[in-house]
Amino acid sequence: MKLFDMKKIFIFFIYVVGILTFKAQGRIDKAIQNLEQNYTQEKVYVLLDKDNYVVGDNIYFKSFVFDGYRRSTISNTLFVELYDHNKNLVDKRTIALKNGEGDGSFVLTEALKEDIYFFRAYTAWMANFPEEFNFIKPVPIYNPKSEQKLVLDKNIKWTANAFPESGTFIENINTKIAVRLFSQGIPPASWSGYIIDAEKPAEKLVSFKGFDQNVSAFNLTPKAGKTYKVIVEDNKGTKQTIALPAVSNSGVNLQIASDNDGINYALKSNNLAEGLKGHSIVGIINNQMVYRANIKNTSAEISSKIPTKISDDKNAVLQLVIFNDKEEVVAKRLCFVKPKNLIIEQPTFVSMSLNNDPRSFNSFELEPDTDYPSYTVLVKENTKTESTNDNNILSALWLTGDFPSSIFSPARYFSKNANTDALDALLISESWKRFDWDSLLAGKTPEIKYKPESNLSFKGKVTNNGRAIPNKSVNLLFNAGGTDKGISQAITDDNGFIYLNNIYFDEPLTVSYYLNQEKNKASESDNVNIYFQPLTNNIIYKSNLPPTNYRLVDPGQNSQVGSDVAKALQNKKNQQILKTANEETLIEEVKVTAKKVDLKEKLDKELSSGRFSSMNATIFDLVNENQDAQASLNIMQWLQGRAAGLTFTMDNSGNYVPSIRGSQAKLFLDEMPVDASMINSLPVSNIAMVKILKNDGLVGDAVAIYTKRGNMLADQKDDKKEQTNKTILRGYDKATEFEQPDITSDAYRKVEKDTRELLYWNPNLTPESGLPARAIFFNNDEAKNREITIISFDKDDKLLYYNEVK
Repeated sequence: MKLFDMKKIFIFFIYVVGILTFKAQGRIDKAIQNLEQNYTQEKVYVLLDKDNYVVGDNIYFKSFVFDGYRRSTISNTLFVELYDHNKNLVDKRTIALKNGEGDGSFVLTEALKEDIYFFRAYTAWMANFPEEFNFIKPVPIYNPKSEQKLVLDKNIKWTANAFPESGTFIENINTKIAVRLFSQGIPPASWSGYIIDAEKPAEKLVSFKGFDQNVSAFNLTPKAGKTYKVIVEDNKGTKQTIALPAVSNSGVNLQIASDNDGINYALKSNNLAEGLKGHSIVGIINNQMVYRANIKNTSAEISSKIPTKISDDKNAVLQLVIFNDKEEVVAKRLCFVKPKNLIIEQPTFVSMSLNNDPRSFNSFELEPDTDYPSYTVLVKENTKTESTNDNNILSALWLTGDFPSSIFSPARYFSKNANTDALDALLISESWKRFDWDSLLAGKTPEIKYKPESNLSFKGKVTNNGRAIPNKSVNLLFNAGGTDKGISQAITDDNGFIYLNNIYFDEPLTVSYYLNQEKNKASESDNVNIYFQPLTNNIIYKSNLPPTNYRLVDPGQNSQVGSDVAKALQNKKNQQILKTANEETLIEEVKVTAKKVDLKEKLDKELSSGRFSSMNATIFDLVNENQDAQASLNIMQWLQGRAAGLTFTMDNSGNYVPSIRGSQAKLFLDEMPVDASMINSLPVSNIAMVKILKNDGLVGDAVAIYTKRGNMLADQKDDKKEQTNKTILRGYDKATEFEQPDITSDAYRKVEKDTRELLYWNPNLTPESGLPARAIFFNNDEAKNREITIISFDKDDKLLYYNEVK
């Protein structure tokens, strides 16, 4: 059964020296049918606003989810996670996707230690396939207060390998061979090599130089009985010897040359009894067959040309596979369609006003275009160097989203002056791993454990005096942002559960509830509670995190940071200067504090029962003070580092679990015991008070959360509403809004050196009807090389991309 409707791509059948009648449902046909119906897959690219961060920063991100080379309609939800180097989950976001796009942010708290962290993004549908196709990006995060410092290890460690074209190395057939460097860090700036016959090591048969830091290529006609080796040497004299595969005396070699008119291919065979007779050629793009040819006669060589319309006149990676007469794979090759003609739209600027003076005003306007309703726009100081591992939406779409191997600075292959020979050699060295031909031919299909849902879903357990209520009718009223969102009726199942399926909301959703029953039993609703837990959950990451060339050292041990990090640290100091300058005077603060102390005591008496009273409790009043907590998406995250002895870890579901002095603490919500998932899904805006109890005689080590009562909520105006049973659900996470600094303020004049790297961020720049889309920003004190990135898609998923340094 076909899981998703897929856009049909033009399939080109060709007569190649005559053509055999296709066998009805042969192994190849069944394999292709299996591929097209069961292997639809997604990939993710995430644009981050910066490469390096400091605690206190926001990480702004924009995500793009693709089904092949189009924005995906499969998933509506994206999971985004942040891990430390020990694979502990530090933070997470659940992002709503619209037309395959979504945006969000992380707040990097002061409690984070300086280290390398890992940004992971994936959909539930992607979890049915290998984890190596998840989006994972190392992110350095610096903290001036950390005991150890993060440094970039500049000791270059690399390995090399050689890959004959199409995977075959056959005597007397001139063969193109790609040489590939692999490195977990920065590869050599330059490298070269040569080929020797193992019996004559002093004689260089062929010499070559690296096209770039990843790959090179050379040609060789192997002879029977010979053993060939490749000697690779970098610019610092480090050498490595690679053994080429053993020379075969028979087989098929596939050779390809791709240009803007089409893909020219040639099949050359050696020592086959009937030549190429009975062989088949299959072309695959995005897990769909786009080309098929069967060979009829006994020629030893054939050649032909595949038109570019197989890819719907778009850029793509084509996989050509050669099957023998037994329907076994004997050769395969990847190539890029139209490598010298990248089909990308460019924005039209109505105006662009850029000034190189410090802190000066800048702007640009984009011409209104109904085909492109909104734009992702990023403006930052250009900090790229030769060692920058640059990956952009082009390289993610056409390379790294499908090839998880280490490719250093893959964006180079789609730049203005890209070396198409290097891209071709890179694809010779790669193989398509999204499916396995042996499994396809055997009829195997992926095990589907996770199905995409339209939106979010929740399961709620309905209890009365702590006991589940089966088969009862429950009325539910929904309110978000002070606006009624409707009423619904649900009936509990045999276990007392109700379900909210596929609902969308991105701000706290208040659910009021009461039993639908006779008036004389109405009082029973006073003791009814519903405990909801989300059914749309993160999926545990089982693989090892990728290695990096960062390491932690003690202070003073080669811990000098780069200029971009130094600027980020200076910017952190600047933010503290601005915060101090904007604070109230000491006398006013004393008055306000004294008033708040009285209010805190009053709030504690109002919310706490005697069982939860303690002279040793630490209380956080979120009604009268601690207003900064409202900016946090999770109260546990906000509490991190604010109470002595209280620490948090994340469980496998991404929930913060508290510990006090190393022992797990109990959790209470309005003095009812709950699990971590309940608290982690509770919006901070609905919390009135948090009480930390340490070794209290009645409840022990505990974190008690108290929600706001009716008299504390602006939208609660009558007693009836105040008495209604309520719970609050956390929906999709919304991003913290990017705010332009007030350059003209008196406070900003106290900043002596403005070192902001991020100058402008808008993941959804949407013009008003008929008007240009306008972006405005201010320079820092050095911004003369501003990198401007603009991304958009039209309704047919034609990509608009702009990336220039101005």
